[in-house]
Amino acid sequence: MGCRRVKAVGLFSGGLDSVLAARLLMNQQIEVHALTLESPFFGSERGIRAGAVMGIPVEVRDVTDLICRLVEDPPHGHGKNLNPCLDCHAMMFREAGVFMEEMGADFLFSGEVLGQRPFSQNYQAMLQVADLSGYGQYIVRPLSARLLPRTKPEEEGSVDREKLLDIQGRSRARQMALAYEWGIKEYASPAGGCCLTDPGFCGRLSDLLRHNRPLDRRAVRLLKYGRHFRLGERVKAIVGRKHSENQALEGLSIPEDVVLEVQTYPGPTVLVTGPADAGDVHRAAELAVRYSDAPSGEEAVLVRVVQRGEETEISAGTAADDVLERIRV
Repeated sequence: MGCRRVKAVGLFSGGLDSVLAARLLMNQQIEVHALTLESPFFGSERGIRAGAVMGIPVEVRDVTDLICRLVEDPPHGHGKNLNPCLDCHAMMFREAGVFMEEMGADFLFSGEVLGQRPFSQNYQAMLQVADLSGYGQYIVRPLSARLLPRTKPEEEGSVDREKLLDIQGRSRARQMALAYEWGIKEYASPAGGCCLTDPGFCGRLSDLLRHNRPLDRRAVRLLKYGRHFRLGERVKAIVGRKHSENQALEGLSIPEDVVLEVQTYPGPTVLVTGPADAGDVHRAAELAVRYSDAPSGEEAVLVRVVQRGEETEISAGTAADDVLERIRV
């Protein structure tokens, strides 16, 4: 009877670092399984694509509720924007640890590189994240392993430490050279990752945190679309900027929302969330007119209003510049 094959579970974004980390382990004949997490702040598409290219199974798990709670109240604080990186990374490893146990795998890994992100991937932060996760002794970081303390899988020989790497810093030269050497051509770019590092997105999220706690997944998803205007303490209007955003807003609407569109000119979909009164609806209609093709200065433009399945029409002019600046998020 043959020996049991070593099995590893990796946090897998689909970026070059996670692809290389998985490949390093596969080169040691370790059976690799990928875990990619999704939420309104980051998606799973890149991990799924990269896993398919590499021929490794990818498990997708939604962590929206977990990360929303961390964004609201991160035990170890936010990063430069609203990214609770230390707590988020620990949560991710905790989820990976649960999956590892379910799979009967031997250890965890990630594509983290020592010093690549000064706040969350410095030496102390990486050790702290491992400790907070509850699975610290099982976490291997193949790209920087030889610069970090030995872990249980290395001590027990599940993975050969000498065949792991000692990459550090923000330069990606060694990773690019390895990708070329191994013929790896398809991987996601470093950009386009977590929305919580995007200042524009975080500005809208800050407003949401001030007015709409606890966070819910629909409210967070809506932050990705359109122009946002605060009409009241719990009332907001979102104005689509293009056809795809109009469709997204309509798709995310619920019966309690108000949906507005200018009748006689091309224009945006406007979605109003929260307990809107007649004044809020009229202000939203003025936003719809303002961002439509209605001639400047026209004061009586017909706007279709849909709420709770009922359709009405109201007449509105265009929102004034000073009003826009006062209510814009």
